[in-house]
Amino acid sequence: MSIDTIGDFLTIIRNGIMRSKFTVEIPYSNLRLELSKILKEEGFINDFVVEGDSLKRKLKIYLRYVDGESAIHEIKRESTPGRRLYARVNELKPVIGGLGVAILTTNRGIMTNKKAKSLQVGGELLCTVW
Repeated sequence: MSIDTIGDFLTIIRNGIMRSKFTVEIPYSNLRLELSKILKEEGFINDFVVEGDSLKRKLKIYLRYVDGESAIHEIKRESTPGRRLYARVNELKPVIGGLGVAILTTNRGIMTNKKAKSLQVGGELLCTVW
């Protein structure tokens, strides 16, 4: 694992999809939990479970497949530790014509670009999923 916990999270999911796995296990963090909640709400994963005791918790993510094809076609890290990307409300664009979502962190928490637009807040663009 590297310093980029979000990048590691996305890479583990991407690798699980490429190998057609039904579940992947990721070390727990509050940020990863929030990202998992958004992915579940948007229908990109089936479910997630927090496993283990308080010292060695893991997130077990159940990946979603529709007719043998993954619900996630592309999951891409936008802002990196070396190059942060920030977006104002008027700079938030739909991902793939509204089929995908951009996930960003704001002063009101982690949310999708759609919710950020409705709340009129901008923030750091973490990743895009479609």
